[in-house]
Amino acid sequence: MQHQSTLNAQRHARSLRSSMTDSERALWRRLQAGQLGVKFRRQHPLGSYVADFACLKPRLIVELDGSQHAEQAGYDHRRDAFFYAQGFEVLRFPTDAPLRHIEGVLQVIVEQLKVLSGDAPTPTLPQRGRE
Repeated sequence: MQHQSTLNAQRHARSLRSSMTDSERALWRRLQAGQLGVKFRRQHPLGSYVADFACLKPRLIVELDGSQHAEQAGYDHRRDAFFYAQGFEVLRFPTDAPLRHIEGVLQVIVEQLKVLSGDAPTPTLPQRGRE
């Protein structure tokens, strides 16, 4: 039997997937279907938490921080500590970054994937306009 907080996280993840923000949708369009050479999952439950975007191999989480981030810094710290304990690296971006600077966001993600992948094939950015 799964722990109740894990079940709650799974339900919450389903709800979040159906109500993604414009910024989350913009980033998801570029992360989905292995466009960066790896598979990402959106609103992925891990323990009692939900990661905005998670790549299970290599272990990378991408988070978009909204205006409430400053008010929930303690929660985010506990959440990140849990993710790190599970072997994940965490990248955080301001919530509007995918709408304002998608190529820059993707470049940071690609560079982190290179670091985490070691000698794996280098992921490449999809050509602009092929979304």
